[in-house]
Amino acid sequence: MKSSQFLVVESDASRAESVVSALAFLGYRPVLANRLQPAELAESWRGVYVGTVEDETELEGHLATVSRGGKSLPMLVAADSPLATSLIADDARSNNVELIDMPLRYERLSEALRALQSRMEPVHASRRFVGQSGPMQRVNGLIRQVAPFDSSVLVLGESGSGKELVARTIHDCSPRRDKPFVAINCGAIPAELLESELFGHEKGAFTGAINTRKGRFEMAEGGTLFLDEIGDMSLPMQVKLLRVLQERVFERVGGNRPQRCDVRIIAATHRDLESAIERGSFREDLFYRLSVFPLEMPPLRQRLEDLPALIAEFNQRLVQRGLSSVRFTPSAMGALCRHAWPGNVRELSNLVERMAILMPHGEVRAADLPEKYRGALPVEEVSGAALIAMMEAEPEVVESFGYAGEGDPSVLPQGGLDLKDHLAGIEIGLIRQALNSANGVVAHAAKLLRVQRTTLVEKLRKYGLSETVQAG
Repeated sequence: MKSSQFLVVESDASRAESVVSALAFLGYRPVLANRLQPAELAESWRGVYVGTVEDETELEGHLATVSRGGKSLPMLVAADSPLATSLIADDARSNNVELIDMPLRYERLSEALRALQSRMEPVHASRRFVGQSGPMQRVNGLIRQVAPFDSSVLVLGESGSGKELVARTIHDCSPRRDKPFVAINCGAIPAELLESELFGHEKGAFTGAINTRKGRFEMAEGGTLFLDEIGDMSLPMQVKLLRVLQERVFERVGGNRPQRCDVRIIAATHRDLESAIERGSFREDLFYRLSVFPLEMPPLRQRLEDLPALIAEFNQRLVQRGLSSVRFTPSAMGALCRHAWPGNVRELSNLVERMAILMPHGEVRAADLPEKYRGALPVEEVSGAALIAMMEAEPEVVESFGYAGEGDPSVLPQGGLDLKDHLAGIEIGLIRQALNSANGVVAHAAKLLRVQRTTLVEKLRKYGLSETVQAG
């Protein structure tokens, strides 16, 4: 199993504890730099977190001890770290650094880790996109058509649908593939800082500018610059960006020396830019400059046939990170196919990871899914008497298990079913109902189900329900 160790260099004890907890929750094995054991040095490291460390020499000393060397490690850097500016300005490290704000937010930390992983472990373009549904075949066809040219591309689609993946794939299929791919989220950076992030700044240009720093345009020279969430960019910044796109010349903040740039622009947004133009919040001339080749990413609900392939891909990535894989039963897959997926592929990725943590190497049934994914549950491996009692129940009870409007539950559906999974679903549903009625007391629930307490305890262990009950 691949190591998932993460070095944490943080002098603030409370912050260190917070970072360690967050990384551990995400499946990594965080190790505090001041507690590093000699036996751990030879292992492969997944990255390093840099926090409130004043002395760069101290950081370099820690990095020099790990096996992959400090220059090549993906690096999460606290935005308020005294070393943040120098680490970003370091040409050898700038593309391996992601800034994160404190206190930590799970969504931002996950996003930063994914961005670092995709940069440090690039995948060949032919293996990037998963799924053979009609919508995805159309997307792949458009990518192959536009990739060889330098035309600007505007990627449209809902949040979490994979817009950055489209941009990376276009870059990997283009003649610029050997040059940098640099991404920036225009909506995640305050408007007053975005100009410096894009164009860089000179030393002393503003308070805190203690060093000259390259911007993303310079970092991406010869390659591709991905402007994510372009619809969130302020109007004054849109004017400055338009000038650069038209003239291919920019100046650093605080500088007066024009610099030419050779980058391909790919922008993305989940917003309706044409409506934003009508409202006056987005410039029409910038829109036409960016949308030479518009490409729309389909939401997950429009390509549900790709679910099995996507889950297999996410399982593979979890195993590479040192987590376990999970298998979804037919009943669980049926429930997932009925879900609306407002968070799209990112939501599915998070769900697979969550179930891998909750049920390592386990088999996920519909009843094991978080409540909002279950929909109308089938129900679970029940004795013949219990199944007959279920079928003879009052209509409202039958409806609670998902049979309302679907005919006689004793009739085999036209497409067939997985009998073991179907009966196991019934059993879990009845056990959950009994436990709810008994306020979680096992002995009382066993009486309601007419089984021995020890029998019910075994079934609770079998279905992973034992943590939700009380002794008794």
